[in-house]
Amino acid sequence: MSNDDTTHFGFKQVASEDKAHLVRGVFDSVAAQYDIMNDLMSLGIHRLWKRIAVQLSNVRKGEQVLDLAGGTGDLTALFEKRVGKEGQVVLVDINSEMLRKGRNRLIDKGLAGNIRYAQVNAERLPFEDNSFDCVCIAFGLRNVTDKDAALRSMHRVLKPGGRVIVLEFSHPTNKLTEKLYDLYSFTLLPKIGRIVAKDEDSYRYLAESIRMHPKQNELKKMMANAGFERCEYFNMTQGIVAVHRGYKI
Repeated sequence: MSNDDTTHFGFKQVASEDKAHLVRGVFDSVAAQYDIMNDLMSLGIHRLWKRIAVQLSNVRKGEQVLDLAGGTGDLTALFEKRVGKEGQVVLVDINSEMLRKGRNRLIDKGLAGNIRYAQVNAERLPFEDNSFDCVCIAFGLRNVTDKDAALRSMHRVLKPGGRVIVLEFSHPTNKLTEKLYDLYSFTLLPKIGRIVAKDEDSYRYLAESIRMHPKQNELKKMMANAGFERCEYFNMTQGIVAVHRGYKI
């Protein structure tokens, strides 16, 4: 099997055609405890990261937003407040369990009128060209098999003047932070996963997938290669997380 036919699943090499299925298995397993685990893993800071990402999107009333890999709907709820009744948010995820949980959660919050749902693959978005003012993918790009294809697909569905927001775990800018983060990720995180989500392996994969994700400057170049302009990134929590932003001109 050639290198073009394989990709990484955490630290393992797997057939490219198998990765989506393997990732789906991870999120099927953790969906029920996903929100609780997010709070535990980040000490609740993920809520601040998401709010900053939404602020950087500059989404306004009446706009059309695509929330890719939207999971349980945290970003969709924040975007819904910004677009108002005149706008629309489309929450999509490749995983049916995550999408179902997100839909139920948003309906329970009374958010329904201007939110749509779709189960789709980020690499092949089934939307027309120039459809959205903003495309956001939060903590999802690292799980995509072909990131370049996904970025091109996001660029295609954006309107001219639209922007992409990529919120993702990244690479610490400080050596001490990096060492502490590694200790936490590979020692404590899987144990929390075992106790709370009853799934140690999935959280070990999530830690590994973060390390395999492109570094900040590399992802910035990938976005530019996909057609985005004025690409930039904003490190948060000493680079543990970064928000990347680019525009379709």
